[in-house]
Amino acid sequence: MEVKRLGIYLRKDSATVVNLSLAGKERKILSCFTVSVEDSAEQSMSGLANLIGQGCAKRGLEFSEAGVALDCGMFMQHNIHSEFTDSKQIAATVRFDAEEALATDVSDISIAFKVTSSDSSGSEIAVFTAKKDILSDVIESLQSNNIDPVTVEPDVHCLSKFITQNISLAEQSYRFFTMLSDSNGYFVIPTEYGKSTIMRTFLLGSRRDRGEVLSREVPLTKAFIEMTEPVKSVEVFDSSDSVDCSFLSEKVGMEVNRFDLAGSLGIEEEKLGEFADMVAASIGYGAALLDSEKSPTIDLRSDFMPYLGKRIRLQKAAMFLSISLTVLMMALGIYSQIRLHQTNKPLKAIRSQFKEDYAAVMLGKSRPAKAKEAVSKLSTELRRIKNVKSGQLSMTGEKSISAKLTMVLSAFNKCASRTDLKIEKISITSKNIRILGNTSSRKNTLSLRKAIEQSGLKISNDSAESKGGRDIFVITVTTRN
Repeated sequence: MEVKRLGIYLRKDSATVVNLSLAGKERKILSCFTVSVEDSAEQSMSGLANLIGQGCAKRGLEFSEAGVALDCGMFMQHNIHSEFTDSKQIAATVRFDAEEALATDVSDISIAFKVTSSDSSGSEIAVFTAKKDILSDVIESLQSNNIDPVTVEPDVHCLSKFITQNISLAEQSYRFFTMLSDSNGYFVIPTEYGKSTIMRTFLLGSRRDRGEVLSREVPLTKAFIEMTEPVKSVEVFDSSDSVDCSFLSEKVGMEVNRFDLAGSLGIEEEKLGEFADMVAASIGYGAALLDSEKSPTIDLRSDFMPYLGKRIRLQKAAMFLSISLTVLMMALGIYSQIRLHQTNKPLKAIRSQFKEDYAAVMLGKSRPAKAKEAVSKLSTELRRIKNVKSGQLSMTGEKSISAKLTMVLSAFNKCASRTDLKIEKISITSKNIRILGNTSSRKNTLSLRKAIEQSGLKISNDSAESKGGRDIFVITVTTRN
């Protein structure tokens, strides 16, 4: 799986940005550029961060995480002895040890450390310190440009990560890796191959004779280091290409080789012009690398402003999930209401029609709220109609509206099946009954008329028309005098 990370080598007035692709053991520089505020009106960390953000946006760089390498001019390195060998105990006491060794208050200083060696007497540790206000300015300026660095590490440590993770180290010999940028010098000496790495920085300033500088610094560093086996060779890369390896070899009494940094970076020859300073690019490359057992992190940020990006992303994911679930529950509720409405719609239509029919049958009376009560009243009315039909009612009763309706229903019953009779509406008044309906043909409508007249009713008015394959009629009937 490919991961794209951003490595930023940050100086006070310039920055080198490396966009690195990592896919397993395969690593490739996708883009590299340098920005500077020397000629800018906004000569500050925020101005530099703005230029970095603009450079990334202009090139369309994609990355999941970012790491910052802090220039050696923005932090200090000290060698301190700790009485402990356990890393947790060292971490718990390193601030007190640093305060004692530096003889200064460290409350406004961020501290990170690396164990260089351990024995029965304790551990030798390399302590890196930086002012919290500088780190805060760096982090907040980058955050304002949507770059939240996971780590802020010393530049020499990032260069060490580049070497230990990207260069094959021969187990038969120890080697000095010496890198000279435009203004800084770096020593990286892997020891015991992965268990420890000795790191040192020094300022070159405006000194032009870099060979002379190395002839003093290499023996000094070698003498300072206690190693189980002697250093066999010095691997040198000079950004100005001014170091004479033969001269330096005579001075330090060791083999001195020119280091192919461009090859180690994987830079194609035609793209060398894009890399103004390959040492700076190597440091940016190391800042973009993931930490490993060979090069555990030395993070100056974690001491006072731990990276919370993963936690924030998790919180955002949880918030998104909760919002999604809320929307889903609301959608389910709306869907259920719609289904309920659709289910109740035919029932409401039936109730509405029943209300009208009930009012027509029961002489305009409104339907009771309870269905059982309405059924009971209709049953009573039906019994009364049956009494009229059997002759139990007087002539006055026969002429009543109920009697008229009984006669109409009797006529319907006689011909409904053979005429395919469908009644849409019956309007009853004290004088007449108006019937709206249809049959399957005009012949059947005539049969209905005949049945009505045979039931003892008189047709006072009627009309009919054929429409949609049906014979639609309107018949008004009264009783015979």
